[in-house]
Amino acid sequence: MHYRRVYIEGGCYFFTVVTEKRRKIFSEDDNVKRLRAAFKTVMQKRPFVIDAAVVLPDHLHFIWTLPEYDSDYSTRWRLIKSAFTKQYPDKFIVQNANRKKKKQQELWQHRGWEHCLRDKRDFQQHIDYIHYNPVKHGLVKRASDWQYSSIHRYIKSGMLDKNWGEGAMNFADDIGCE
Repeated sequence: MHYRRVYIEGGCYFFTVVTEKRRKIFSEDDNVKRLRAAFKTVMQKRPFVIDAAVVLPDHLHFIWTLPEYDSDYSTRWRLIKSAFTKQYPDKFIVQNANRKKKKQQELWQHRGWEHCLRDKRDFQQHIDYIHYNPVKHGLVKRASDWQYSSIHRYIKSGMLDKNWGEGAMNFADDIGCE
């Protein structure tokens, strides 16, 4: 199969990025702080809007909107992963003989998942998927109980109630990717 990515200037994308071997590196607050710092650094040079986000112990989900004349999310992800990895303590790197001995490859699963959001409904369903993800994985009973989620911004703005996502939710098979 030939792998192809879709690049649309000013596009809005859903992403899933997974740690190598699903290591739970983001269960430590310091690593979430490192990730935030990496995003901040990259966003200063290559701006974009984070519409929704959740950081789980072993994977991340984001929705980004790129600037009007820019379609390069791949470079942004490469720079974010690289900036995070440079801050990551070497003593926690587990060497993998099957891959090149690069630190970044030891922390991040090769490639990631992206989906260009088609319309407002697709956008909203993926936002809901992102915010519900910690409940889906059994980490919390309601979405607002998860610390590392953009749901808090949505609650603060009045777009969601703090009890949103309490209980079972179902999503179509084409929503999200783990």
